[in-house]
Amino acid sequence: MKKIYAINGSPRSNGNTALILKKALEGAAAAGAETEFIDLGKLNFSGCLSCFECKRKGSPNYGKCACRDDFSPIAEKLLYADGIIMGSPIYFGGESGLYRNALERIFFPPFCYTSPPGSVAPQPVKFAFVYTMNIPENMLAEFNYPEQLSKTHKFPQLVYQSPEPEVLYVCDTFQFSDYSRYESSMFDAEHKKLMRQTQFPKDLQAAFELGCRMVNN
Repeated sequence: MKKIYAINGSPRSNGNTALILKKALEGAAAAGAETEFIDLGKLNFSGCLSCFECKRKGSPNYGKCACRDDFSPIAEKLLYADGIIMGSPIYFGGESGLYRNALERIFFPPFCYTSPPGSVAPQPVKFAFVYTMNIPENMLAEFNYPEQLSKTHKFPQLVYQSPEPEVLYVCDTFQFSDYSRYESSMFDAEHKKLMRQTQFPKDLQAAFELGCRMVNN
């Protein structure tokens, strides 16, 4: 049975990113996979410490992260995943700090400083990326997000022999259950509510289908 993981890079366990990822896992489970949701906000961990133990010749940690924290056993499991769906909200033009920390721990240890660059990842792993954000879809290009975020999308192919990853952008998201309680005059609360009712269900369905493809394709 294939094992598919979803990594929630949002500090919220049931926010937009988490809901999309959980729906993707529903799709993977419906296609016959075993699934696991990893909530980074509940873990005590850091990004890369630049100790280079994963690169030191003869090190027992060669190709693996030498850090020992809550992410360590997860990093070990992910090496043997069949698929990983990584999700992050977009904050100030980029992924969350939680997400970037996990990214470093997943991709840097098995990556080899050989010439040409190589990898000691034990098996191929399929990846997909999910991003949630406030801006509407027609502003993605204006903010240069597809080009900017695509730099990360090259690493699965280099390190884990992944096919080109799928990417799902979830735009114009609903942040507050009651906009009147927060200073949020830059947003049209009624429009946000409408998008939650009409567009977000479509995004959830797209995530479900992505999860299915992680198993079947």
